[in-house]
Amino acid sequence: MKEKIKITIYNFIILIFIFSIFEMIFGYWFKKDNFGIHMRNERNKNWKTTSRFNDKEYNFFYKRNFYGFRGGEFDPKDVKIIFNGGSTSNQRYTPENLTIVGLINRKFKKDGIKIKVYNAATNGKSLRGIIYDFNFWFKKIDNFKPQYIILYLGINERTLAHKLDEKQFDIRVKDKKIDQLKDYFKNNSFTYSKYIQIKNKYFPKNTSGYFLDYSDLYKDFRYFDYNQAKRRNYEFNNEEKLILNQLERRLEILKEIFSKERIKPIIITQVEYNGLSNKKLFLVNEFLKKYSIENNIDIIKLDEMIEMELNDFYDKVHTTPSGSKRIADVIYPELKKLLTKID
Repeated sequence: MKEKIKITIYNFIILIFIFSIFEMIFGYWFKKDNFGIHMRNERNKNWKTTSRFNDKEYNFFYKRNFYGFRGGEFDPKDVKIIFNGGSTSNQRYTPENLTIVGLINRKFKKDGIKIKVYNAATNGKSLRGIIYDFNFWFKKIDNFKPQYIILYLGINERTLAHKLDEKQFDIRVKDKKIDQLKDYFKNNSFTYSKYIQIKNKYFPKNTSGYFLDYSDLYKDFRYFDYNQAKRRNYEFNNEEKLILNQLERRLEILKEIFSKERIKPIIITQVEYNGLSNKKLFLVNEFLKKYSIENNIDIIKLDEMIEMELNDFYDKVHTTPSGSKRIADVIYPELKKLLTKID
């Protein structure tokens, strides 16, 4: 009996040894694209999703690839333009081809322009999260050298004075050491990556059932456009001063990163479902314009160019497919002018 137990233990040790060697050779433990404990929740997703907007049902797969970008797999060396922001850029509940990024790519293709924009947005991300992207995400991707970054900013930046839980949004690292260890394994294990590939292909996670009711959103609806907002005589309170100070500080950090990485930024301002009735959003947009002029940064002043309509949003900040199309139609000609200069 003792001999059998001893043999079993030896076989188990040998099996663990062989498995470890196998993982060391084929896994990502010592490779540059080792994501450590970061990004695990944003990589290798293929979630079956059903959403309904304006009485139309959409069935699609929400995909994030090996590198954490929304959409299918790609060769990092092909990525010249990235689009970054929070949930208003990611558009989790919208089919990829009907998102702002997807619609812009369709327009480039229709015009015969060989340009593709890659979506790096993740839910809840602010400028702080974009800084962390360069520190913990993008530098992990071999042969990744984008020339342009499109920053869709305003809505999340208006909350910079709030003490939000940055670990929930901008830093995607678990609090508990055991969870960090699990994420480290899942990010770098060859065996686990193959398991996820098979699972995503044959047994995709079903996250269907997003039937968003926004009928009350447009009760007594009135759109507050840029000219109306500008006629207000705004005086900054302490919270708003803090927001703008934080905004400037983070833009300065990103400016250094862009200079070092030789990336040209393009900023796009934002609106809510009823335009610019939100004072903080208006002030953030105005600051972004001022900063862009002072630092020679291209900016698309969407808030001055667009008027959204009924049912273009399913909540105060997230667009339906009709709202995404309206935004894409407005910003595409501007992006076309700026991006056709690309090498």
